[in-house]
Amino acid sequence: MISLEQMPAVLDALPDPAFLFSRSGKYVAVYGGRDSRYYHDGSGLVGLYIADLIEAEKANWFLGKIEEALQSKKLLIEEYELSNKDVKGLPYEGPQTPIWFEGRIQALDFLVDEEEVVLWVASNISERHDLENKLRELSDTDQLTGIFNRRRLEHDFPLHFEAFKRHATPTDILMFDLDNLKQVNDRFGHHAGDDAILAVTRICQSHLSKKDITCRFGGDEFIVILAGIELEEAVHLSEKLSVEFKQGLEPFCVDNIKVSVSMGVTTIKPTDNSYQETLRRVDQALYTAKKNGKNQVVIV
Repeated sequence: MISLEQMPAVLDALPDPAFLFSRSGKYVAVYGGRDSRYYHDGSGLVGLYIADLIEAEKANWFLGKIEEALQSKKLLIEEYELSNKDVKGLPYEGPQTPIWFEGRIQALDFLVDEEEVVLWVASNISERHDLENKLRELSDTDQLTGIFNRRRLEHDFPLHFEAFKRHATPTDILMFDLDNLKQVNDRFGHHAGDDAILAVTRICQSHLSKKDITCRFGGDEFIVILAGIELEEAVHLSEKLSVEFKQGLEPFCVDNIKVSVSMGVTTIKPTDNSYQETLRRVDQALYTAKKNGKNQVVIV
């Protein structure tokens, strides 16, 4: 059985740092932190306060979690990031690159200097967090083109619709597909059709900004979400893209095959009850462009 004299050595050997915080954010005690993946073992923090060492916004977050644990008396598990921008008031700098932690916070049933305290164990989960991000990115990415897929669209579009409803943020939608791609596939094989889809993708990447969301909706159909611009500007951009598509698809126009792009354009309207309603309207605009002879832009 471990003796009381041996217990400090056991606590000191813990790979993850364990902090005793008071309700006011005072470092009451620090144990462990021997894992080399931590930028600092926490020594020298006892007696200091979170608000003295961490920038205000992040410090308030820590204090809020301490209060939540004390109120609930339940184990809290929270993921959070710390980097150099968060740290102040120390003789050493914080981590140069962000470190992601999983904090386990539990209220204790005794007082220190007449204050309630919590135990906060911080585990470095940076590798796991990076892996989860990569897996999430893969699940949101179209395998052929490398742009977003329908799954990502169905995640992001409701968020933009909500932003429009709350803040009237103008949001426009382009939907387009390749005319006569089936003839290309039938005549030259699906690899030729893939090359045409990739040509359209490259044009989108060259002429759209990083804040625009470009998705391969399925097959040869694409959707672009343009947030923060008025419809007039979106129409101007659609016309510019239409010219670029025509030039970029010329190598695929062989014999009687005329490969082009038909496009529908709309904006989220105050009368729209859901993002699906906006999608249906732009889909109808695309259908009209196809029906009226293809290779054109229809605005609704």
